[in-house]
Amino acid sequence: MSGFVGDKSAAYASSSSSVSQSHSERVFTSTSTPSIPPGSTRHRLHSNTASTRPNGLNTNHDQHHIQPNNTTSSYEHELQSEYSAGGGSANPYAAPRLSTRHSRSRSDDDDEALPSDSSSPFAGLLNHRQPYAKLIPRHAQWRYRLRTALSSIRPAHIFRLLLYLIPGLAVSLVILFTFYEPKIEIKLYSRKWLQAEVDPIPPLSGCFEQAGRDGSLYNVTERVWRKTSTWEVQSGMDMQSGLDCYDYAGIIGGRPTNNDDTPLEGDKRTIYHTYWRIDLATFGPRQEYMLKSFFATQPVNKMKLVLWSNGDLKAGNAILLGYLRQYPEAFDVREVDMKALARGTSLYGSDRLESTDAKAWLDGDLLRLLVLWNYGGVWVDMDSLLTRSLEPLLEHEFVTQWDCYNKPYTPLNGALMRFHKHSPYLCEAFHIMVTDTAPRPGSTDWGSLLYTKLWRRLVKAGVPPFKILPWCFSDGRSCRIDNRLPDPFRRDGEGEGRWSPKTSKTSTGASSDASRPSNSAARVMTTEDGGLLDELLHKVFVVHLHNQWEKAFPRDGWVERLLLKRYEKKLDAAVGG
Repeated sequence: MSGFVGDKSAAYASSSSSVSQSHSERVFTSTSTPSIPPGSTRHRLHSNTASTRPNGLNTNHDQHHIQPNNTTSSYEHELQSEYSAGGGSANPYAAPRLSTRHSRSRSDDDDEALPSDSSSPFAGLLNHRQPYAKLIPRHAQWRYRLRTALSSIRPAHIFRLLLYLIPGLAVSLVILFTFYEPKIEIKLYSRKWLQAEVDPIPPLSGCFEQAGRDGSLYNVTERVWRKTSTWEVQSGMDMQSGLDCYDYAGIIGGRPTNNDDTPLEGDKRTIYHTYWRIDLATFGPRQEYMLKSFFATQPVNKMKLVLWSNGDLKAGNAILLGYLRQYPEAFDVREVDMKALARGTSLYGSDRLESTDAKAWLDGDLLRLLVLWNYGGVWVDMDSLLTRSLEPLLEHEFVTQWDCYNKPYTPLNGALMRFHKHSPYLCEAFHIMVTDTAPRPGSTDWGSLLYTKLWRRLVKAGVPPFKILPWCFSDGRSCRIDNRLPDPFRRDGEGEGRWSPKTSKTSTGASSDASRPSNSAARVMTTEDGGLLDELLHKVFVVHLHNQWEKAFPRDGWVERLLLKRYEKKLDAAVGG
């Protein structure tokens, strides 16, 4: 019996070994896995597992199911010690789990270490660390491999990389700026805001049809449909290059017109409107500059300036009382009554008439439209200096371009604007203000964004829109460094690359050709009397200062010499005459 049992046990062991070997060979053949080097840890693990399987494991070759033995073999202890030395923790099932690789229909040996190759720079890394990586759970292996890769980086490698990268980048930038002129402007807009405020283009509310039925208030035929004019104020170009915009401005009003000095009656005068909030600051000498610019440059016999305020601005103010006495027909100070001004518009009775903010933007944007609706005329912001008569522009209804860059959603500005009394353009603007989203405090929602919405609705409805004056007509500061006006609040030549306070040796005065050589890069941009800046100021209509009330004009700077002193000289001559 014993001999029979022994023969049977031997036969069983032989059969099991044969089957295991056959199955292992089939798996390795199908996956094309490199052979395991004899004597390696993987080879001993595979041999020990295969030889001890009948005593420690229940094997089912149909399901390839393996159950671990409760008794840990001596080699398992050895393997655990190796893994712990590599930074891992002991895993009593590491050997059985690895042995199951050879009993699956799909091999996972794709992640195994490559055969040793001393010619590979990574051979030592793979052969030394890979046995530990194979024992790490699959979901954590990427962290192990990342740490391994980072640990191979040395400070010398980083230094060597920077040694070549930094000089190369510097040379590339020099070449780029030498042969090319980069123009980069990045601004982010909320998609939600665009979908709500920009994308929709609702229809007009019918103001033009109403104005057509009642022609006594506004003649739509003459002012919109069959309008004729002497001067074309829109160039059709962005005019960002050189001094094109200034030269175009010089064309407007370049020929002599009617110089009749006969004073007009009060209701026939063109009214200029401006606004100063009594709670912001006292009306003082700095604010007076705007009044001086008006009386020094505009035909006082045809125009009238009305200064609006939210309180009694003239009470006890010697400056304003002096102008009221000197120009009784051409100057007035009035207190704002929003409800009275809104009567007859879609804004009447709306709580949005109370809109205001700390910067006086919302109430200022609302007021300019209401006073133009009631009286017609021209709106000029208080932070502006007029440089010549606006008469050539008054045959149009217009707003201005914000700057020379054409901002995609807010390209227009109302610092200088002109509309007739009861203009249907303003009527449609009031409808937008009532029906659209309420304005945000401190925003241009009732300024630039409103004018843009109105323009798009007019075009969609087939109505000729209002005109848009080029940027330099009123805001020559808002363009490129090489062609914008110098900073009014800096000393001449300070921080302005091309503006020089001294005349070039080749310059012979105010001539455009003399002060601008054929090579535009070498042109002389002088700020002295009779220089190029003086010439440009005679072409544009307004210098917009953008609310920088806390800043002072430099003594003997270009603003003082070319504008303020000339205002005073002309006003003194008018009083003396």
